Amino acid sequence: MDLQKQTAPAAAAELRASDADRDRIADILREALAEGRLTAEEHSERVEGVLAAKTVGELEVFIKDLPAAHGPRPAASYGLIPSRPANLPTDPDDTAVAIFSSAVRKGRWRAGRRIHAYAIFGSVEIDLSEALFEYQQVVVKAVAVFGSVEVRVPENVSLRGTGGGVLGSFEVDTLDAEDAAAPVVYVDGWAVLGSIEARPRRGKLVTDILDRVHAKVEKSLRKHLNH
Repeated sequence: MDLQKQTAPAAAAELRASDADRDRIADILREALAEGRLTAEEHSERVEGVLAAKTVGELEVFIKDLPAAHGPRPAASYGLIPSRPANLPTDPDDTAVAIFSSAVRKGRWRAGRRIHAYAIFGSVEIDLSEALFEYQQVVVKAVAVFGSVEVRVPENVSLRGTGGGVLGSFEVDTLDAEDAAAPVVYVDGWAVLGSIEARPRRGKLVTDILDRVHAKVEKSLRKHLNH
């Protein structure tokens, strides 16, 4: 039994690294840069190594001197999805307003951390099925008064809803992504004599999780070169 305990970490270190593993390490490095534990040059070098790493053990080397490496490691568990978003701005990154009209956000667009949707005698469609997720947590704040707000998400994200209806309907399909690094979309709102609905769009998947890591690398490199 002791031998099994000793060889288990080694066996885990030899596992092939996934995109989610690389994204997790990149997030730790980004936080270390923001906290001043790493210089911009050190951060850039380590993130480049993260993208080139092939095994879990090779990834762990880049954070072994950081506090996050010695704390509890998040597991890919549905129960770890926070019921409420944390550390999000109060001001929206994008606002869609429909008063006796309609407003649509869809296609290949960059989803901010906070999106506000107001439908007053109108309709708003927030389609995230092809969006670029630059943040893991996205909040859609929706208000429908004699109107409707419709939210669509990819199938492989997590989806949560908090709200209700006053002589109206509030319906959010709860989703649990298999990938712990997948985005989480929170839909908060109230429908007064109207409707708010959020559900997945079948056949649409987030495919840019690794692209987000590359974007972080490019941003860090540009920042370093400009110094």
